[in-house]
Amino acid sequence: MPEKRLRILVAKPGLDGHDRGAKIIARALRDAGFEVIYTGLHQTPEMIAEAAAQEDVDAIGLSILSGAHMTLFPAVIDLLKQKGIDDVAVFGGGIIPPEDIPELKTLGVKEIFTPGASTEDIINWVRANLRARDA
Repeated sequence: MPEKRLRILVAKPGLDGHDRGAKIIARALRDAGFEVIYTGLHQTPEMIAEAAAQEDVDAIGLSILSGAHMTLFPAVIDLLKQKGIDDVAVFGGGIIPPEDIPELKTLGVKEIFTPGASTEDIINWVRANLRARDA
């Protein structure tokens, strides 16, 4: 039986209206062989968690430039736990100050990619660290 392809939801939480980076990451992940669902702009944590549940994803990549990462990332993780799908890995990127990264990781974010991270870095990290969830 062939190995299940990793399904990754890419989302833009909050009021941030800049999605070029998220689209680049979504396309790079798709080109690397992952199944990618892109939710679009202005997603609430509730919308992201619901999409993750409906799409049966293995991971969520959150992209944020607005500065609300300390509120929105933990909210998504909490909602996943409430839905009983806390085995969905959450990683993120965008404009996130280095001093916030350790706390985000303590709260459950698996990795943070800041400006300058290449798509190759992200793809390699996904391949090395994420596995498909048991269906």
